[in-house]
Amino acid sequence: MMTPSCTALARKLLTAALACATLALGTAVAAGTNTATAPPPEEIKQVTFASQYGLTYLPFMVMNELKLVEKHARESGLKDLTVEYKTLSGPAPINDAILSGGAQFGAVGVPSLLTLWDKTKGGRSVKMFGSMTSAPMFLNTTNASIKSLKDFKDADRIALPSVKVTVQAVTLQMAVAQAFGEAEFDKLDKQTVAMSHPDGTTALLTGSGGITAHFTAPPFQYQQLKSEKPKVSRVLSSYDVLGGKSTFVVAISTERFTKENPKTFDAVCKALAEAQDWINANKKQAAEIYLKTTKAKDSLEDILAQMNDPDLEYTVVPKNVFKYAEFMHKVGTIKNKAASWKDLCFPNLHDKAGS
Repeated sequence: MMTPSCTALARKLLTAALACATLALGTAVAAGTNTATAPPPEEIKQVTFASQYGLTYLPFMVMNELKLVEKHARESGLKDLTVEYKTLSGPAPINDAILSGGAQFGAVGVPSLLTLWDKTKGGRSVKMFGSMTSAPMFLNTTNASIKSLKDFKDADRIALPSVKVTVQAVTLQMAVAQAFGEAEFDKLDKQTVAMSHPDGTTALLTGSGGITAHFTAPPFQYQQLKSEKPKVSRVLSSYDVLGGKSTFVVAISTERFTKENPKTFDAVCKALAEAQDWINANKKQAAEIYLKTTKAKDSLEDILAQMNDPDLEYTVVPKNVFKYAEFMHKVGTIKNKAASWKDLCFPNLHDKAGS
């Protein structure tokens, strides 16, 4: 039989045990409640798009004018997303902006994509989520004696957006390899000069800086070919080098951003596809948006004529990007070897008929 003191002690122990059990149960319930109802991580509130000058960047201009990213973001429940578009002078500042987080999305030539992909391969990879355009690039010249790459002399200077890394620079290397042999792929690199498309056009037509040729893009290449004083002629087209239509500019982002902001990324992918469909169905209005955005002095008729050229396509489907990957790996410009064009893309493109 328990004594009064033993009974009191037992009561105290029982009370303490019940208190501990209640506390543990409350903690477990609270923890379970928090885990079940905790909101997902908040997505980014502002995104920046970085691109260059020219008709090949028109999808971003249309996305901006029609507020397509904002539209698709709202449909995904992202009501407060702010979108900014910046025009930069070349691929180098765009690459820097993507890597530093100064821009979440960019539009660059295929070789710039490959350079970034090669440097960041892994969990933070830079990849494309769509082609912006398939478009031919022309190497134009004011030197009447230049009919092919073999006619360039040491004094000739070739303007292009950035030396060695732009789509024009690498396409030139591919053309040189075809003309002189793969071992001499960089034979003309020392004669290239970095200039924006507008500055390169001015230099070509005025002869400043010794510029006698310009590897450029629409609409600048067509403007140049209209010139009579000086007379401008075409040396080659990128489609000649690639053996057919090829993607000129791609839209890129980082793997880390897409994983941390899946709704924002999905909204951007949908906006890009809608912009291209809209351009193809509304070319006159799209041309007007181009002229309004760029303040270019071209006539509406000239821009429309270029947009109606069957060689210029607005499509998300990548074309011939793998040929650039193979070439750049073969000559040692990039270290990593892509198994296919899909290695360079986010999964949203894997069901497309790309190459």
